[in-house]
Amino acid sequence: MTDSLENAAHTPIRHPQFDHVDTWIFDLDNTLYPAQCNLFAQIDERMGSFIANELDVDRVEARRIQKKFYVEHGTTLAGLMSEHGMAPGPFLDYVHDIDLAVVDPSEALDAALARLPGKRFIFTNGSHKHAENVAGKLGVLDRFDGIIDIAACNFVPKPHPGAFTHFLGHSRADAGRAAMFEDIARNLEVPHQLGMRTVWIQTHEDWATEKAHHGKDGEHVHHVTDDLVGFLDTL
Repeated sequence: MTDSLENAAHTPIRHPQFDHVDTWIFDLDNTLYPAQCNLFAQIDERMGSFIANELDVDRVEARRIQKKFYVEHGTTLAGLMSEHGMAPGPFLDYVHDIDLAVVDPSEALDAALARLPGKRFIFTNGSHKHAENVAGKLGVLDRFDGIIDIAACNFVPKPHPGAFTHFLGHSRADAGRAAMFEDIARNLEVPHQLGMRTVWIQTHEDWATEKAHHGKDGEHVHHVTDDLVGFLDTL
């Protein structure tokens, strides 16, 4: 790991490693908004409900299936599609039908994004509509040049290399001039291999740490912060 910022709100550290960057790529959930608002916990709960209802299993078994699919396929949806032939639309509509009241607009995030030179993209394993809703609630939707969602990636999710191939095709970004911000450490392995600068948004919430921290000590994690706005302000 080439750098670590446990608390970017402390004395700013300028990062020459980002001087070449002209494409800024942000995951959505638990990255653009703070994990402590527990928005993704709602999505996680609804994924379990969907599996229980569709596969006619109890919630314990639904949770086991959900975790199994995440580990083996990258996302729960990918597992449902691969092993049960499930259409993605109903799943995405159901799990993203959540209460956004827990997400507050962030003028600080808006200002930090506005200062970044070049283009900015949201790259998410969720739906385009969900990304629009959340970014709109944050007050930052207009700061982005595009949203590359799971449908745009032909339902190939991060961390699979194919997802990043789709992203680069849609965004026309030069991976060697890009930076990727992501709360799930293993999702930074391919960006590192492609030559991107990588920033892991560290999540301290107990419900999220099991999957988010996997692979956190690998060389693919270049920078670490638990404060996205504070980190962007150092750039």
